[in-house]
Amino acid sequence: MAFRRRAARLGLLLTVFVCASCGLVYELALVTLGSFLIGDTAVQASIVLSVMIFAMGIGALAAKPLQRWAAPAFAAIELLLALIGGFSVLMLYAAFAWLKIYTGALIGVALILGMLVGAEIPLLMVLLQRIRRQAAGSAVADLFAADYIGALLGGLAFPFFLLPVFGQLRGALVVGAVNALAGIILVFTVFPRDLRPLVRAGLGAATLLVSLALGASYLYADRFEATAEQALFASPIVRSVQTPYQRIVVTEAASPFRTRDTRLFLNGDLQFASVDEYRYHEALVHPALAQARRNVLVLGGGDGLALREILTYPDVESVTLVELDSAMVDLARSFETLADLNRHAFDDPRVTVVNDDAFGWLRECECRFDAVIVDFPDPDQTSVAKLYSREFYGLLSRTLTPGGTAVVQSGSPFYAPHSFWCIESTIRAAGLSTLPYHVNVPSFGDWGFVLATGEPARLELAPHARTRSLDAATLAAASVFPPDRRASGEEISTLLHPVILDYNRKEWSTR
Repeated sequence: MAFRRRAARLGLLLTVFVCASCGLVYELALVTLGSFLIGDTAVQASIVLSVMIFAMGIGALAAKPLQRWAAPAFAAIELLLALIGGFSVLMLYAAFAWLKIYTGALIGVALILGMLVGAEIPLLMVLLQRIRRQAAGSAVADLFAADYIGALLGGLAFPFFLLPVFGQLRGALVVGAVNALAGIILVFTVFPRDLRPLVRAGLGAATLLVSLALGASYLYADRFEATAEQALFASPIVRSVQTPYQRIVVTEAASPFRTRDTRLFLNGDLQFASVDEYRYHEALVHPALAQARRNVLVLGGGDGLALREILTYPDVESVTLVELDSAMVDLARSFETLADLNRHAFDDPRVTVVNDDAFGWLRECECRFDAVIVDFPDPDQTSVAKLYSREFYGLLSRTLTPGGTAVVQSGSPFYAPHSFWCIESTIRAAGLSTLPYHVNVPSFGDWGFVLATGEPARLELAPHARTRSLDAATLAAASVFPPDRRASGEEISTLLHPVILDYNRKEWSTR
């Protein structure tokens, strides 16, 4: 008898462990999906965590009347958790792709999941005491220990196992199946006497239906994902890659110029259109290479298009490209359409690729470069905002040789003027002389850059620069801004006060 009680108690604590792991995975899945689809990880994490923790308190109170039927109630809650948690990523992706109600749907899903998770512990406490009576403090300690240790497993399993092996959509479905299995096994093996025949049959049927729904969705996950993803883009998708850092999508369609228009998107944001990307990359690269250019550093630019422009100079001896996402470089190197666009720049022996975080790499870097090209995505996420901070530009200035030049892509001075001038003032606050300029890129609109040097900056081209969209007259006009798009006292952005996030989010959200 004592052995059976110990085995039952161990089984219950193991179930707590598994359910806690599943609950944390649901939270992380919602945060990660939001950061990929919407950006601004801090906001997504705040919404999910605050709503779920609030809902857990409501769920714990709501579970009080269910304690009389603790075993069947717990089984029913786990089946509901398995169903809603397993389908959470699928439902939210559908809401984003077709209904455009993502934030409202996110709050609703987080609220329901939080209530169900919150109802678990009171019911499990009742079941634990039925196995063996013990002091309330000891029972709470045992349950919370299993719960917190299980959360550790879920937190580590999500980024290091579930995402790489199954992806977001299938990973949530797998966790849902585990969740259902844990709850049903506990109730049917440890507390079978608490289940009336009709309840037992109902739970069995519900388990079968949930299992079939999760299994069928797992099999059709790829088809659903492709259909939903295509709904987000106007042109046919020809390549889609989910990496640990971002969603890379390449689309292709016929352009009005009767040429093939290839477009690259990162987390849904357009990075370039092949019909006019040369305008952007010529403006980004050539002014920075007008003077010294023997050794060049590129931060970001994993598509290889900035590299293509740099390598047109025969006197460039070496180019170091630092790109966090190795999958982006692999795609630009191996996907024929992109490789043709960048003219197989990564195969040039002068190029060295470093897959690392640019901020951390600059901190450790003791090299010096004649020119630095900074080609990061817009600062709409917390992880990217640090790359637009005074601290980052201070590290950048240390890598420049005397007389060296850096250029930073700085967004649109027309659509996001405060963001643009915040970047310019932040670079200046790091001790560099700045010269802002802007050009027209039809796919983006009016787009801006900031040239930065240790000396007074000059906007010019090298005598033998190969450009289609730039000349001396174009550059002279590029440094002129209309009165309604000039600086107006924007704050500088720092690591501890990333005001660039607020500027960027407010300005682009109104478009």
